[in-house]
Amino acid sequence: MTKGMKAGIGCLAIIVIGAVILGFAAWGVYNGLVTDQQKVEAQWAQVENVYQRRADLVPNLVATVKGYAGHESEVLQAVTESRAKVGSMQMTPEMLSDPAALQQYQEAQAGLGSALSRLMLVVERYPDLKANQNFLELQSQLEGTENRITVERMRFNEAAQAYNTRVLRFPGNLFARFFGFGEKAYFQSAPGSDKAPVVDFTN
Repeated sequence: MTKGMKAGIGCLAIIVIGAVILGFAAWGVYNGLVTDQQKVEAQWAQVENVYQRRADLVPNLVATVKGYAGHESEVLQAVTESRAKVGSMQMTPEMLSDPAALQQYQEAQAGLGSALSRLMLVVERYPDLKANQNFLELQSQLEGTENRITVERMRFNEAAQAYNTRVLRFPGNLFARFFGFGEKAYFQSAPGSDKAPVVDFTN
């Protein structure tokens, strides 16, 4: 075997070994990206669950308030319309990479939260309503749901941050674009959003 042939075989061996190493690296990065992406999507499902729980409380809450404060039609209508708006919005997993889409979703949910806060302020003027057992139960459920929303949003942002770190950090950034993995959007904090709305009317 000539020196040229030996050199050629040596180069070929190096190329093959390099390709194998690169393949294993790509496989590891891809699996890591898939795992983190699934965590983001699973946490998003939890966010949607708690938002849906809040929306499900609205009809009974509105009906209960209407029984004592039916003439507060403007506030009641605002809550009903805000609920309809969030109900019409759909966020697919693909849209989690679109900051504008997530912002629009967040604004719609914030609109419902604001409408509910105004409704609860109205309740202050009706002592009999505040003492109603059905209302007290709904109020307690709403308070718990608002707390869960705050927690699940925070956990979603944490999952998205872990995923984005893998996408942006070497060597993940070398493969993420090739495999079609893009950054995920975050929930953006508004003033006071680190605290759940106060909906305690037991005093």
